[in-house]
Amino acid sequence: MGAKIHETAIVDAGAEIGDGTAIWHWVHVCATARIGEGCSLGQNVYVGNDVTIGNNVRIQNGVSVYDAVTLEDDVFCGPAMVFTNVYNPRSAVPRKDEYRETIVRTGATLGANCTIVCGVTIGAHGFVGAGSVINRDVKPYALMVGVPARRIGWMCECGVRLEGQGTVTCTACDSEYQITDEECSPR
Repeated sequence: MGAKIHETAIVDAGAEIGDGTAIWHWVHVCATARIGEGCSLGQNVYVGNDVTIGNNVRIQNGVSVYDAVTLEDDVFCGPAMVFTNVYNPRSAVPRKDEYRETIVRTGATLGANCTIVCGVTIGAHGFVGAGSVINRDVKPYALMVGVPARRIGWMCECGVRLEGQGTVTCTACDSEYQITDEECSPR
């Protein structure tokens, strides 16, 4: 099947692109990037060299995925959201040997215009609200909002907010979860 690469995109020699992936207008994928199958990279996306992107990942317009970022399967990156890879950048001080790894686990959603400060892990199916700033790890299924972001609840894998504690059933898809003050897990 191959990948669909728009004529304005630049995909450097050596980049690995999975079958069924669509790379749209004005995208740049660097030479040692690895992108899985069935992904979509919207207009003006940049993918650095030391980047791994899983299968079925959606990266909306205007997102730069810098070195030291890993996106597992089924991750959604909203329009103009931001990754960083240096914690304390200075133009006059080279810090390429200080990149901090950022991992976004399976099924997580990163809302439009949110910022992910480097060195964190976003747990599986975590949900970061639009405009939020993540500066610490996010638990699986956590709903995070604000600057800096804080957990205000839990989200189902289908993207609907879960209400209550103990055994909770999603109102949209009937999936069941076990919820406490500190964690959420599927039953």
